[in-house]
Formats: sequence, structure tokens, C-alpha cells
Amino acid sequence: MLNPDRRSFLRAAGAATLLTAVSSGGIGRAFAADPAPTGPFTLPDLPYKPDALEPHIDATTMGLHHGKHHQAYVNNLNKALADHGELAKLPLEELLAKLDEVPDAIRTAVRNNGGGHANHSMFWQIMGAPGGPGPEGELKAAIDSDLGGLEKLQTDFNAAGGKVFGSGWVFVTVDANGKLALVSKPNQDTPVMEGKRVLFGNDVWEHAYYLKYQNRRPDYLKAWWNVVNWKAIGERYAAAKAGTLKI
Repeated sequence: MLNPDRRSFLRAAGAATLLTAVSSGGIGRAFAADPAPTGPFTLPDLPYKPDALEPHIDATTMGLHHGKHHQAYVNNLNKALADHGELAKLPLEELLAKLDEVPDAIRTAVRNNGGGHANHSMFWQIMGAPGGPGPEGELKAAIDSDLGGLEKLQTDFNAAGGKVFGSGWVFVTVDANGKLALVSKPNQDTPVMEGKRVLFGNDVWEHAYYLKYQNRRPDYLKAWWNVVNWKAIGERYAAAKAGTLKI
């Protein structure tokens, strides 16, 4: 067993290495994704650099969140399905909607890791650099009619996110007619498991915000709106109405 001085030295050395990598622009190397086992599901690339959401979401959190946490969900989902070839052929949204048909031995693993993969795959896509335009066109009209307008949506969304006990997500769902609804889910559950479609959502697991905001989840929820990519959400809204929205 390492003595306390040796453990302290290793922790300090590791922290120094990490800080050097981050400060020298090596965030991608510092948080390189873990190798994925062979399987049908893969980690999607971030559509922007890890520091693109600064200062609201820091590059260190993004590197860990994407390259470590999301990669682990993908790895574990592929592992769970390794001996279930027919299930592994299903699109992710269909697999999650048919959880009752998944064998008991792997159902929890598929639920947790498939949900984590679906939620995060959506999450990266609906964020972007701060300063973009707000909701427009049919999306804005739907937010006004179904959710009381953007300001009320933000207030209600943040309140729902703040009430999630432990870990979970808060979502806005969209049906084939374009109607919107607000819902929260525990853990890595997703409305996709109920055959619904997610327009957008926010991750309120501590790994999404704790390095920057510590226990101040309400501060994170409020700041997150600065990096919401309404253009991408508008495209998802159009896809939902056309019946082509997947995860």
C-alpha cells in the first residue's frame, strides 16, 4: 500500500499534468476517449471544440463528460448486447422503446447505458457557442402556445431541473403534430422509452456541472440557456413534424 506522502505526490503530479495539458491547448489529449469495444454503437464527435461553450460550461467538464462519461455508456451498451445480435441490430430509439422485450439479464444495463447514450447524443447537438439567436418561426410559435413563451419555459424548466432528486434530466418533448411538453426523468431514463421524441433537454447529473458550479445546480441551469442552440432545436422541431426525428 502506498504511504500518504507517496499518494499525495501522485495526486499532485497527476493534477499538474492535467493542468499543463489544459493550459497548453491539449484538452483533447488530456481527455481522449477510452477505446470502445466492438459493437453497433459509437461515440459521436462533438460538433464543436470542448472550450466552445466557455465560460458557461468549461472545457474540462466537456472533455470528461463527452470523452469519459458518454464513452462509458457506449462501451457498456455494446458489452451488454455482445451476445444478443438481433437486439444489437435495432436502432437505438427502437431498442429503448422495446425495453420490455429485452432479456431480464441485460435489461437494466440496456436501460441505463442505452438511455445515457441517447440522452447525451441529443445533448451535444442542441448546444453551441454563446450568443446565437433565440427561437424563431414555428418553434417560437409552439413555445408561445404550448409552454407560455420562452421566459416561462425557462422558469418552469429550471424549476423542474432543480427538483430532480439525485441525478436525472429535464426535457421538452415534441409529438408528430409539433406539440411541446415539459417532463423530467430520473437517472438516464428518457421519454424515448415511452415512444416519445425529445426536442431538447439538459443533464442535471453532477458530472455535467460540478467542476465549475459545485453544488449550485440552479446556477448551472440558469447559465445553460446561454449555450442553447436554437437553430439546431428548430431543425429538430421540423424533423419531428416531418416524422424523421430520431434521437
